Amino acid sequence: MRKNILLAGFLLTCLGGFAQHDAKARAILDKMAASYQQAGAVSIRFGGTQDGTLKVKGNKFYLNCGGIETWFDGTTQWSYVKQNDEVNVSEPSPEEVQSVNPYALVNSYKQGFNYRYAGTKSHKGKQGEEVTLTPETEQDVKSITINVSSASQPQYICITLQNGEKQEFYVQSYQTKQNLNDSAFRFDRSKYPDAEIIDLR
Repeated sequence: MRKNILLAGFLLTCLGGFAQHDAKARAILDKMAASYQQAGAVSIRFGGTQDGTLKVKGNKFYLNCGGIETWFDGTTQWSYVKQNDEVNVSEPSPEEVQSVNPYALVNSYKQGFNYRYAGTKSHKGKQGEEVTLTPETEQDVKSITINVSSASQPQYICITLQNGEKQEFYVQSYQTKQNLNDSAFRFDRSKYPDAEIIDLR
């Protein structure tokens, strides 16, 4: 489950000084963030370390990855673990949301990260401009590499942990302007009638 959360803590929040921030990298990240903000509700299919789907609308998201389904409606988070047939209900902090929602990374470079431009690189035949982010304070994540397409969309992310383990995320499908009702980001009890509810709030 932890590996799943860290992977999903993939795709990107900077109040500190910018002395260690590369101007070219910042321009790429700013353009990516602006493109994402204009995309409206987004539906993403990805592969890599784990396959999954992600739907995002504002600060709400739904993630299905590694046998775990997670819904977040902006306040409450439900995580359904298929193997145990149980749902953990919580009210996560902004930091905890970032660790679960891959696309929280789209804005996370603005707070708590240094970043540098790593050149033009290709992953699985898709070429883009690459930026490496490193946390300003020590944490489980050692670095995050993000490859951005010419359309300013994240197309590859690699999270490297302090122990050297890498989790890779390849965007296979990126659909914008999706018509997603708010109910898509809330757990529907009627679809999981036998699941055990564990309220952690």
